[in-house]
Amino acid sequence: MTLSKLSMRNARRQAQDYLVYFVTIVMAAALVYAFNGLVFSQELLALSSMMEAMPVVIVLASILVVCIIGWLVQYTTGFMLSRRSRELGTYILIGLENRQVARLFFLENLAVGGVALVLGTLAGNLLFQALRAVTLSLFHVPYTFSFSFSLGALGLTLLYFALIYLFALFRCRRRIHTMKICDLINFDRQNEDEVIKKGRSRKRTFVVSIVFGVLGTTLLLMGNLLTGLVGAAFIIVFLYGFFLSFSSGVPAYYEKRPGKKYSGCQLLIFRSLSAKLGTMGVVMATIALLFTATLISEGSGMLFNAMFESRSGQTTCYDLFIGSGSQDEGRFDGYLEYIDAHIPVREARQYRIYQGENLQLTEYVKANANVYTDYDYDTLMRAGDYAALRAMLGYPAVTLEPGQYLIHCMSYLDGLLTGYDRPITVAGQTLKPGGVRSESFTQYLWDGNGRGFILVVPDELAEARPVSHSIYAAMTQAPVPEADYHALRAIRDEQDTRGGWYDTIFSKAAVQAEQASSYAMIVFPLYYLALVLTMVSATILTIHQLSEAGRFRRQFGLLGKLGMEAREMKRVLRRQFAIYYTMPAVPPLLISVPFLAALGGAFDPGSLSGPGQRWAIVGATLGVFFFIYLIYILMAYTSLKRSVLPAE
Repeated sequence: MTLSKLSMRNARRQAQDYLVYFVTIVMAAALVYAFNGLVFSQELLALSSMMEAMPVVIVLASILVVCIIGWLVQYTTGFMLSRRSRELGTYILIGLENRQVARLFFLENLAVGGVALVLGTLAGNLLFQALRAVTLSLFHVPYTFSFSFSLGALGLTLLYFALIYLFALFRCRRRIHTMKICDLINFDRQNEDEVIKKGRSRKRTFVVSIVFGVLGTTLLLMGNLLTGLVGAAFIIVFLYGFFLSFSSGVPAYYEKRPGKKYSGCQLLIFRSLSAKLGTMGVVMATIALLFTATLISEGSGMLFNAMFESRSGQTTCYDLFIGSGSQDEGRFDGYLEYIDAHIPVREARQYRIYQGENLQLTEYVKANANVYTDYDYDTLMRAGDYAALRAMLGYPAVTLEPGQYLIHCMSYLDGLLTGYDRPITVAGQTLKPGGVRSESFTQYLWDGNGRGFILVVPDELAEARPVSHSIYAAMTQAPVPEADYHALRAIRDEQDTRGGWYDTIFSKAAVQAEQASSYAMIVFPLYYLALVLTMVSATILTIHQLSEAGRFRRQFGLLGKLGMEAREMKRVLRRQFAIYYTMPAVPPLLISVPFLAALGGAFDPGSLSGPGQRWAIVGATLGVFFFIYLIYILMAYTSLKRSVLPAE
């Protein structure tokens, strides 16, 4: 048999034995190709001028992803080398040279990577269509399916994987070249040494690592860049110290408690656990670190997604909005002249926001909710303007009874202000509460319809108060083109050079394009990174577990001969799986959950509807993570149970 045929046979066997690894590489190649497709898609880049930065962001994210995949490939090829070292050493014993064996190992792994890359590219094209459909929907552009390969995306993907595989395989090839036969045959017996051997040192390290973990998580929650970097460093120290001391300390714990050690099947589980953890401290710590990064990336993506969706509706409910704090009556003349000439308007209104007599409602809201306050007074709106604006926006009509005032607020303040029953005084007249409304009403901006809320009062009372700022609002026949939006901003900039107030200009189309671009450049890469991290981490854990099939088979075969029932064997195997897969996931949960909760609380008031939405996002993050993680666990458990447990 020639080396080429032997390489192909070994490659097919390797793909079967390490199916989880092969599938993960296929999925990783699909993700890399799909996101590279975003980089080279002129259709998507032309959706908005803000999308010009997307290729740089995606490439940076892909470089990080490639490093992670490269670590997976390098680790797995090294693991395969250790597991197949006796086989490779036997090849040398029967007459092959080291360089021929190195070439054999190189070719078979290259063949597996090549097939995975081809399949991943085909799947990646379909995944790119999904990303393309989502991106177009964000910009409200119709999607039509078009199956075509991007040569640029294909070339970049090939470059990434060539670097990954050539680097990993050349390292293994060089190692085989320099190893003696005895070293190669005994290579599979080498394990990770226990870094901390003395019991007293283990205890000290364990305690110190816990302290570092608490301090690191606390620093992360402070929201400061410098403290966040220090906190991240402390978290890394915690994870490695925890797993190195914990994995070394498990045998010592059971040795001092023989009653627990010999009760039920504890001895069997203890031996398996100590054997596994005693040789995987660094690996477990690395996996836990990757899981922490996974949960933070995924949860941050979901939080930013919710924030972008919320801000898109809060920034402006009008097709075109211009706000100005200037008291100049002709402030809007330049804008109106351009609008009349270039933008078809369906309905428009120019109105004023007035100053209340005090901070009565503002102080109540500040005392009971998180809100920004930009004014030294409660803001007022004329009832006539309010009715006209509701009609323009298509909202149901609201009647303001004599002697009453109405509150219009952002949705997150609705529950709080619905219970507000105090009267207010405007221009010497006392008004009683007349209800609360919370439809989208441009209350996120400092010079919008109030900051978070506004009081709607009778026209004559509002007009008796000083003007706070002026607003022009319009609903147009079609979305305002990007060119017209920039032209209006140019008029604003020209007015600002002459001195005076700096106006605020927004169009709904521009806001939606900005939020969609932010989504594509922030949320997409975070999900991309989180998915790759989850797959890589779960794959390494699963490969280690499946590699123990031979030992488990001998172990359970002996237990069967000693009289253990198959049902009890299944229970033992499930408990071993539960401990093995739970350990690297627990510390990331303790770190990421409070971090994500704090991150959601740090957003601008009203970005999220309240604590309920924040915790729902945290729950969704954990649900997605454990769903993917559970798939790998079930794959490993099903495969191992079928191969190591006796048939019933």
